[in-house]
Amino acid sequence: QVQLVESGGGSVQAGGSLRLSCAVSGSTSSSYAMGWFRQAPGKEREFVAAINFSGVTTDYRDSVKGRFTISRDNAKNTLYLRMNTLEPEDTAVYYCAASAFSMGPYTRTKMYAYWGQGTQVTVSS
Repeated sequence: QVQLVESGGGSVQAGGSLRLSCAVSGSTSSSYAMGWFRQAPGKEREFVAAINFSGVTTDYRDSVKGRFTISRDNAKNTLYLRMNTLEPEDTAVYYCAASAFSMGPYTRTKMYAYWGQGTQVTVSS
């Protein structure tokens, strides 16, 4: 059973930075495409960034392009999300996810079979 554990969330002021990490256990992370999603109170879960199994190909939602960077270290079975120039609109619970497929990147939640418990990111103005 694949397990995902996020860390690195917190509270920052607008313009600040955070780096989220997602540790993968129970399988080799290089077998899966992976992604980051977020959910704000009262809103649906939305795609943030995704990466294919090898880390060569990435995709981002438009509002985070140029500010967020997704990466992975398959030797460490870890997925990352570097978030710079954070805005109050980025406030949400951030989830990492692993797809049942190895290609990707995938932007839709239905392409992901495994989810972490989430980590809170709060950006104040």
